[in-house]
Amino acid sequence: MLIPGSRQTWQIMALLDDVLEANGGLAHWNNLKQFTLHLSVAGTLFSPLGSVGNFKDLTTEGSTRTQSVRFTGLMAGEKTGSFQPDLVTIERPDGQVMRTWTNPGLLYSDPASNPLSDELHLVFLCGFSIWNYLTTPFLLSRPDVHVEELVPWRENTHLWRRLRAIFPPDIVTHSSEQIFYFDESGLQRRTDHDLMGISVAHHSWAHQVFCGIMVPTLRRSSILRPDGTVVPKPALVEVEIFDATFA
Repeated sequence: MLIPGSRQTWQIMALLDDVLEANGGLAHWNNLKQFTLHLSVAGTLFSPLGSVGNFKDLTTEGSTRTQSVRFTGLMAGEKTGSFQPDLVTIERPDGQVMRTWTNPGLLYSDPASNPLSDELHLVFLCGFSIWNYLTTPFLLSRPDVHVEELVPWRENTHLWRRLRAIFPPDIVTHSSEQIFYFDESGLQRRTDHDLMGISVAHHSWAHQVFCGIMVPTLRRSSILRPDGTVVPKPALVEVEIFDATFA
């Protein structure tokens, strides 16, 4: 439900600053270079390929500054996967490269393609998704990301403030335009974006502090109706973060 109001009366200039401070502070974030996660990824997008169990109990390492993510423990520990915007690889635990996929975004952006047709595509999707999850909201402070505040949104009994973000082409993400929702404490609670031609609402909750950075440990992506409400089941993607470190 939209709450009427003007940009001037809602103190729009302070929102992003408040959000950054609530999540650990931009100065602290800028001193960090990498993250390590223990997580699992599931959801109906993985089911048709029989891949539900292949992204369970993973160690995930990534850069806070560039889009680079590595998954250890894929396929019950038999494989490792790495994501960069121009290259996705599947490797053996000893580092031997088994498969590569160059310029993956070109296929992913093709509406006629099946972007979840094999494990390389799944590593690509999970790679850029996890990177965006972990770097938001600090990613929104980049000078090449255009951000503007929208009127607030009432989610059941909660009033959430919203930011629309337009991302530059060099950031691999779900869609170039996304809407971020923040609660009264400045914590991210929802993101609206497109996913393979579907409108999606991505909810996040169970926030915990790791190394001074606030991280939502539970995430769920659901189909978004035209009126802004969600179809709660089934979940398209579910992410659970068990532990996180930053350095």
